[in-house]
Amino acid sequence: MSGTEAETVEIHGEGGRDGGRAGGEVEILTPRDVPLGGPRAMTVRRTLPQRSRTLIGAWCFADHYGPDDVARTGGMRVPPHPHTGLQTVSWLFSGEIEHRDSLGSHALVRPGELNLMTGGHGISHSEFSTARTSVLHGVQLWVALPEEHRHTARDFRRHVPEPVRTDGAEIRVFLGALAGSVSPVPVFTPLLGAEITLAPHASVTLAVDPAFEHGLLVDQGDVRLAGTVLRPAELGYVRPGRGALTLRNESAGPARTVLLGGAPFEEEIVLWWNFVGRSHDDIIRARREWEEASDRFGVVEGCPAERLPAPALPHAVIRPRRNPQR
Repeated sequence: MSGTEAETVEIHGEGGRDGGRAGGEVEILTPRDVPLGGPRAMTVRRTLPQRSRTLIGAWCFADHYGPDDVARTGGMRVPPHPHTGLQTVSWLFSGEIEHRDSLGSHALVRPGELNLMTGGHGISHSEFSTARTSVLHGVQLWVALPEEHRHTARDFRRHVPEPVRTDGAEIRVFLGALAGSVSPVPVFTPLLGAEITLAPHASVTLAVDPAFEHGLLVDQGDVRLAGTVLRPAELGYVRPGRGALTLRNESAGPARTVLLGGAPFEEEIVLWWNFVGRSHDDIIRARREWEEASDRFGVVEGCPAERLPAPALPHAVIRPRRNPQR
């Protein structure tokens, strides 16, 4: 996914319009609404990145959208655009998205199916909700690649995890391992990604890696995490050191969440538009090569839409960012 304006992704200096508040052992990150562009812009709720927290593990970007009436919003219509230094994770609750990329991949993203694209040194792709989609609802996530792998070759993987049912919960592990389920999809840093749905008033305690930090994004319902109630669209952050997490659905209906985790990512990153780099010069180079249609990003075949132009660079140095000291 791509914003059509640099502001939608860029973080530099101390600017930003984001929110966070303390909740005991849980830091609550509140989203900001971001339009993806166009006269009938689809709006997403963005909880990462923001000034108070850039990353959770290597997770550096979290957009949460829907349920959107596609007849009203126009759905997702993102023409070919570039990525560097990251992996994209597409995960749907409802609807269908057609994905094409410069590797030659052509896939339909459907609910409960992981689509993971590795940008590495450079890739381009497009995303359009299909004509069969009436309601679009899901998350788009990015993973920052570590320095030793950020110029790796472009790649695309698909995985359909088998649900695990236990203690009033249904768990689908799309990356990493949880509740006895292990995703076969390779990653470049230790990571966890899972959808967890809780029955009304159900609770579940999950063993987790104490070396990980975790974030719980709530899609629907009110969910209590480590004594703190998280409401829909909020993301609760938990520092490393816990060997178990207890989730309780405080609602009379089902609650759905996405649990993200990973070993703290100690590298500083520069994140601007659709690029993850380590310096301002990395961003300038990537932007120039995209505008020049260099071979670095390839060509998305079969997409009728024109490629997105890169936005103008800011009139300031884009500075590296890392999380605040724990």
